[in-house]
Amino acid sequence: MYNDVFMVEALGISKSYGPTLALDGVSFSVERGEIVGFLGPNGAGKTTTMRILTGYLPASGGQAKIAGFDVFDHPMEVKRRVGYLPETPPLYPELSVGEYLAFVGELRGLSGKECRLKVGAVMERVGLVGWERRVLGSLSKGYRQRVGLAQALVHDPPVLILDEPTSGLDPTQMVGIRSLIQELAATHTVILSTHVLSEVEILCPRAVVIGRGRVLATGTLDALRSRAKRGSWTLLEARGVQAVQLGSAAGVQQVEPLPDSDGWSCFRVLSAGDVRAVLVALVHAAGGQVRAVESKLPSLEEAFIDIVGEEGVTRGSAA
Repeated sequence: MYNDVFMVEALGISKSYGPTLALDGVSFSVERGEIVGFLGPNGAGKTTTMRILTGYLPASGGQAKIAGFDVFDHPMEVKRRVGYLPETPPLYPELSVGEYLAFVGELRGLSGKECRLKVGAVMERVGLVGWERRVLGSLSKGYRQRVGLAQALVHDPPVLILDEPTSGLDPTQMVGIRSLIQELAATHTVILSTHVLSEVEILCPRAVVIGRGRVLATGTLDALRSRAKRGSWTLLEARGVQAVQLGSAAGVQQVEPLPDSDGWSCFRVLSAGDVRAVLVALVHAAGGQVRAVESKLPSLEEAFIDIVGEEGVTRGSAA
């Protein structure tokens, strides 16, 4: 039975290349209207998973569904409902932008006036108006990415699967593509694979982390941050309490006194979880006062490294 809440479902997907097991029971789902980050180190299986979800690659086991249609049993129904942008957009450098998008539209079953209208609409949406006659081979990387997004959108699919959409772009180009993805997320379900963790923090309320062909974690970004082994920091401003007293509280790992602020003692407290309520209760029990208490979770980068391990991870990136 089709669960119309889920637009993307991976149900125990496995993929073998001879004796090598690239995916080992990958399962996750994406709800209608969600934008979900898809993270993992190099070789984790991200691109293989996306190719299976879009029907470009068969799975060795398990099941993949798009909008309730099985990718293996109903491939054409799936292709009507999904737009896919690979890391390297599938462009023909000798064609013009308009020729290429018309060609893709025809492949997607559009023809005549409908095709022209769809191509015009998608060019306006991705910022390509006036570029119809530009030859693809002459475009910058940023504009090639825009054309890649246009080809994924030309048939107006409800699901977009984007593999490294800002790869190789300069900072200005990255801002433009990110803004475009934010706009698309308002009307589409989006899976976004990216090297840049800050991009996920900007665009995605939730993420799936895979490594060694398996799902290692899934949840909101705060839920993922809370899994970091190094704990979270709490900044506390109080009177009538000493660092040694705070250090005795349950869950507290370390207390670092900071310079006083307007007569209030300031502390930075490292803990295994959220200890704000514990600290406030301790201060009040000691007859003191609390002016401010603020919890700071570990960064997504720190959580990612703790979840997948150090291997293959560079600062600020997840391949």
